[in-house]
Amino acid sequence: MPSRPLTPVVAVTALAPISWGTTYAVTTEFLPPDRPLFTALARALPAGLLLLALTRVLPRGAWWAKAAVLGALNIGVFFPLLFVAAYRLPGGMAAVVGSAGPLFVVGLSALLLGRRPAPRMLLTGLVAAFGVSLVVLKGAGALDPVGVLAALASTAAMAAGTVLTKRWGRPDGVGPLALTGWQLTAGGLLIAPVALLAEGAPPALDARAAGGYLYLALANTAVAYWLWFRGIGRLPATQAAFLGPLSPLTAAVVGWAALGQTLTPVQLAGMALAFGATVAGQFGGGRGQSTGRRRRPGGHGPSLSEMLTHRGPVSVK
Repeated sequence: MPSRPLTPVVAVTALAPISWGTTYAVTTEFLPPDRPLFTALARALPAGLLLLALTRVLPRGAWWAKAAVLGALNIGVFFPLLFVAAYRLPGGMAAVVGSAGPLFVVGLSALLLGRRPAPRMLLTGLVAAFGVSLVVLKGAGALDPVGVLAALASTAAMAAGTVLTKRWGRPDGVGPLALTGWQLTAGGLLIAPVALLAEGAPPALDARAAGGYLYLALANTAVAYWLWFRGIGRLPATQAAFLGPLSPLTAAVVGWAALGQTLTPVQLAGMALAFGATVAGQFGGGRGQSTGRRRRPGGHGPSLSEMLTHRGPVSVK
C-alpha cells in the first residue's frame, strides 16, 4: 500500500524550498551584481562554520569522505552551477530544468536505493516540471549551451546528493544539525578557491548588501538546509524531492507581491498544476516500491536523509 504522508514533517520540510524561493528577490535587490561564486561562498561557508561551532561534532572514520562527497554534491557543485545557469539562461529556464529534480531522484533511487519507479510518480514529476515551465518561461530566446549544461549538472548533483544522503543516513549519535554543518563547510571550502581565482577579492559591501548576505547565510541556508536534511531523514527521497517545485513557485509569488511583477492566467494555471503535483508527490512513495532491504540509520544501510539560487523568474535555493 502507498504510504501516507507525514503531514507535520512535510510541512516543516517544505519551509526549506519556500525559503530558497526568496533568494532571487534578495539577490537582485540587495546584493552586488555578477558575483555568483562569491554569493555561493558567502551562503555556504559562514553557515557551515556556525553550525560546526554550535554542534562541536566532527566526522569520524569513513564519514570524513562521505561528508566531503555530500558537501560537494549538495553545496560545492550545486551552488556555483546553479548561479552560472541562472545568469546565462533566459527567463526561467534554469528553474524549469531544476524542476526536473524529482525525475532525477526517482531514477537514482531505483539505482541506489532499490526503489522501483512507479509510473504515477514519473507522471507527477512531468506535470510538476510542465507547471513550473508555465510559471517561469517568458518569450523565446537562444539557449546558451553552457547554461543548459550547468542547469542539468546542478540538478543532477543535488539529486545525487539527496539519494546518497538517504542511502548513507547519519552516524549514530549525530543529528541533522551537525550533518548540515559538515556539508556546508565542505561545500564552502570547495567553492572558496574557485571563487577567488574566477572573481578575485570579495566586493565592498554596504549595509544593504551585508544584510542580504546575512539573511542568505542564516535563514536561507543554515536554517533551511537543516530543515531540509532533517526532513530527508524522515521522508522517502522521492517524497522530499517533490517539495522542490515550491521554490520557483515561491519566487514567482514574491516577485508579484514585492517586486511588482505580474502573473498571467497561464502562469496561475501553471502554479496550480505544479502545486497539485507537489501535493500528489507526497503520496505513494513508501512501501511496496523498495526492492532492497531497509538499513539502519547509523549509516550502515537504507535510512535517513535529503535538495537551491536563482535569476529571473527562476528560483534559487
